[in-house]
Amino acid sequence: MNPSARFPKDDESAGAAHIPVRSEISAADTWDLALLYPTPADWAADFARLQEQFPRCAEFKGRIGQSARDLHQCLEFDRDLSLRVERLHHYASLRLSEDSSDAENLKCEAQLQNLLTKVAEASSFISPEIQAIDDPTFDSFLADPLLADWQIALRKIRRLRPHTLSEPEERLLALGASAIHGHHETFSQLTNVDMKFGLLTDEKGVERPLSQSSFSSFMVKRDPALRKSAFHQFYAEFRDHAYTLASSLAHSVRGDVFSARARHYPCARGAALFRDDVPPAVYDNLVGAVRANLPALFRYFQLRRRVFKLDEIHQYDTYVPMVSELEIRTSFDQAVDLVIESLAPLGPEYTATLAAGLRAQRWCDRYESKGKRPGAFSSGSYGNPPFILMNYKEDVFSDIYTLAHEAGHSMHTWFSQAHQLYQNYDYPIFLAEVASTFNEELLTHHLLEKTSDPRMRAYLINRQIDDIRGTIYRQTMFAEFEKIIHEMEEAGEALTLDTFRSVYRGLLDAYFGPDFTIDSELELECLRIPHFYSAFYVYKYATGMSAAVSLSQSVLDDGQPQVDRYLGFLKSGGSQFPLPTLQAAGVDMATALPIEHTLRLFSRRVDELETLLA
Repeated sequence: MNPSARFPKDDESAGAAHIPVRSEISAADTWDLALLYPTPADWAADFARLQEQFPRCAEFKGRIGQSARDLHQCLEFDRDLSLRVERLHHYASLRLSEDSSDAENLKCEAQLQNLLTKVAEASSFISPEIQAIDDPTFDSFLADPLLADWQIALRKIRRLRPHTLSEPEERLLALGASAIHGHHETFSQLTNVDMKFGLLTDEKGVERPLSQSSFSSFMVKRDPALRKSAFHQFYAEFRDHAYTLASSLAHSVRGDVFSARARHYPCARGAALFRDDVPPAVYDNLVGAVRANLPALFRYFQLRRRVFKLDEIHQYDTYVPMVSELEIRTSFDQAVDLVIESLAPLGPEYTATLAAGLRAQRWCDRYESKGKRPGAFSSGSYGNPPFILMNYKEDVFSDIYTLAHEAGHSMHTWFSQAHQLYQNYDYPIFLAEVASTFNEELLTHHLLEKTSDPRMRAYLINRQIDDIRGTIYRQTMFAEFEKIIHEMEEAGEALTLDTFRSVYRGLLDAYFGPDFTIDSELELECLRIPHFYSAFYVYKYATGMSAAVSLSQSVLDDGQPQVDRYLGFLKSGGSQFPLPTLQAAGVDMATALPIEHTLRLFSRRVDELETLLA
């Protein structure tokens, strides 16, 4: 069953003197959830229908392998069930996002989660019974015209057959899942609840709490002494809990290795890559290409040191914008205009659909309100609008980029729904960040074409540089760390605080270069990255951005033929695995060329920024 709330981007937004309650926001500035359910009573009625419907799953148990017709009937029933689940969850999650303090929203979400557990249990036999069908019978089923619409989904399920265990073994793994993979919850509770980082006096002389959320806001302050104090105070708390965090991360790695071995994968990384049919060479190409292009990153760090007149540069000096936030006010409607203008190369269907969605059809919940979830995301369900949550602020220029980013996700979902059956529309994370980053690249190109102001140009280029640095260089360093520590566990080596720090220190030295000052506290950064508890995920950010940069440049250079290929990519949804999907769009992620192309752009932008800031 497909998730309905997708692509969170929880960026911290600036505070406001008055945060309005929901009732004070104009309806025109909110999303129209009546397009999902006209009233909460309609949602409740559909919830009741799900309660009545799901027990009928039992009618298909033991029948799936009897005939193509039995299999077809089961798949069609499960699809109808999943469509209802997805729509119910979509509405409930959006209502909760617009006001998480509303008791009725909390109640609906809790009721649905309880019911979904029962639905998952009731339908859990379907995949194992499909796997149990012998090969000749399965092939005959696939050849039956009755199952023509299900061939893609069935082949994807069948790929998992070598890694599906017996029913008793699967039951044991299911029963032990929370124990085997529960270390993420321990990490989250420790770092988000138990750990206290104290107070810090900001540049205005006001005491502010230092926290996981506020740490990033201190890192962009222009006072180097304030950044330094925040950095050392923040990591002092991690030092005090370092052994506990190291133990939690070590057990998470052991859980990954255990699960991979139990399911007969060659290694933990192989298990993670298998579902998307991504060969290990893609991962290794990424690391190799980034390693070969580190000198451009080192030049950028030294440019930062010179611009800020620092005797030495530390990690806490790498986030403050080299050009301060532009004092420009952009209304939401003006932001929509800019985004639509920038996407004009994609043609009228794309831009007219998006413009109507952001305006008349009210896909977007625009502004901050009390109880509303922070940040931004796009959220879709099949046959329904791909809604966007924003906390847009007219004086935050980067919010225009956030709108373009989330619009990319929404239009990917819109095209996928329009051209794929339900069972084939849901695209994987490997592809998800391509469409969103693609839009940001076209927006940057558009804004650079429009401006004659050197300061604006420097701001835009600095922003693009830092995006590439954070998404490709940094995430690749993380990906290399994950690979090393899992290989250590698989080789029987000890995973301790000292080994984590040693491995991470080696990567810091390599990725920051010889003229960068590494504080010993930074070795503890490996203990505070939540993604390390969902291993072999971060590399997708880097590959996604590389594909997006290559595709956006091709659209600008090659015109309509490449536009058609890119729109074909959006329309393909999850009908193919990621690599052939991107190959058809015109970018081959099986090679290092897209990564090298993006890193050459990074180098050129550093050269240009150096000239602008000279």
